[in-house]
Amino acid sequence: MKIIPPARQPERSREGLLAFLRECRADAERSGGDVFASISLLVNHIDPLAVLESIYDPGELHFYQERSSREESIAGADGVAVRQTSGLGRFREVEEFREEILSRTTCIGDTDAPGAGPHFFCAFTFFEEPRDTRFAGATVFLPRWQVVRRGDVFTAVANLRIAADSPLEAMAEKVWRAHVKFSAFGYDGVPTEANDWRAGGERRETVPREVFTAGVREALEAISSGELEKVVLARCVDLSFRGGIHPLRALNRLRMTYPNCFTFSVANGTGQSFIGASPELLVRRRGDTVETEALAGSAPRGATASEDAVLAGDLLRSEKDSREHRLVIDSILRRLRAAGVEAEHVSRPRLLQLPNVQHLRTPVRGKLRGGVGLLDVLAQLHPTPAVGGTPREPAMAAIRRMEAFSRGLYAGAVGWIAPDGDGEFTVAIRSTLIDGGLARLYAGAGIVAGSDPEREWCETEVKMQAMLSAFSLPD
Repeated sequence: MKIIPPARQPERSREGLLAFLRECRADAERSGGDVFASISLLVNHIDPLAVLESIYDPGELHFYQERSSREESIAGADGVAVRQTSGLGRFREVEEFREEILSRTTCIGDTDAPGAGPHFFCAFTFFEEPRDTRFAGATVFLPRWQVVRRGDVFTAVANLRIAADSPLEAMAEKVWRAHVKFSAFGYDGVPTEANDWRAGGERRETVPREVFTAGVREALEAISSGELEKVVLARCVDLSFRGGIHPLRALNRLRMTYPNCFTFSVANGTGQSFIGASPELLVRRRGDTVETEALAGSAPRGATASEDAVLAGDLLRSEKDSREHRLVIDSILRRLRAAGVEAEHVSRPRLLQLPNVQHLRTPVRGKLRGGVGLLDVLAQLHPTPAVGGTPREPAMAAIRRMEAFSRGLYAGAVGWIAPDGDGEFTVAIRSTLIDGGLARLYAGAGIVAGSDPEREWCETEVKMQAMLSAFSLPD
């Protein structure tokens, strides 16, 4: 990737932008292939979700991720370079695609701003070969428009694909208009819904209670025989509405209710979106530091402070939940070592308390060795035992055998990668597939020795409340 230093950048005008694009087109002519231009600008306060909502098109790819409590969010839409793949080599293929695009990219503007430069947005399904074809095993795209918030700093980025015959005047005019718009973004033009799609919603249990509990009993038999130590079994609920569901408006309800979660939306460009409010960080890279966490062991919240404290204490003392949590920690540490990361963690799990559920959580941190990238670590960690099981391969086979539906992106990995290789991925749980007027909600529970089928069903009901709240249906 080539970054033009400030002293050599063109003046910030329509004419200066056009001159820069002409240089890029000359590079395309010399190389005989397309090149990319990335233009970053610091802008005034804007809400990335509102910006994405203003340009939302169900026929285009989009990505959104936010942690409200940290005042961090990122949005991108309309892919100018896209790769979709599947199979065991999907993480390597995504990294090769990213490196190839960066090798043909030139950056100008506020290149030192947080969130500047071409970011790549990624989604990996739970299985490397998903049975549900609405999302590929791996999708990565460079967006045409990108907006990033880091605290009180806001950066807008335009990424352009330039060929030898690209109409530069039209491209420059479009980027310049966007620059003017982002410099003083107005929300008055954002359309509102004429009708409330939430009216008249109907709920259907896709996985009946007796089917789920039978699956738990089958899993307990496999654990008793020594085939497995843990397996996560999920279920789904379908909500149907008369009108089409707007995924970003449902997502807005989630981010307001769950500010300590990672709220996200991923669109496949053919009309379907996957949204959620995940409590679980899969992996974050900042320089040579890698962070992840073990999140396993759950309990509901209490109706009073006393009841809540009793439930929290029971969770912390629970032998079954502690054993489940330890399995996840041990697996994460093994897989980080396999990726060249020596990690450490606190000695005792902490409580992560969300509005509807509380979990045992142990942060894990380590240092990268030279030559190891974010996707190398992700390939080792995904899926963690918190959403799959252990040992991994027998657990994955058991999930395919015991679950009567396709997970798709549920319990997959969604996130972004910056030009320097930093990035963040979250586990796509507490999530919903939106397809027209249908919303499919997912929730899972970890099965270990000592699990009770009826209690595991109740745990999935508690977890389902997060998504039900976004659609205003009772739990």
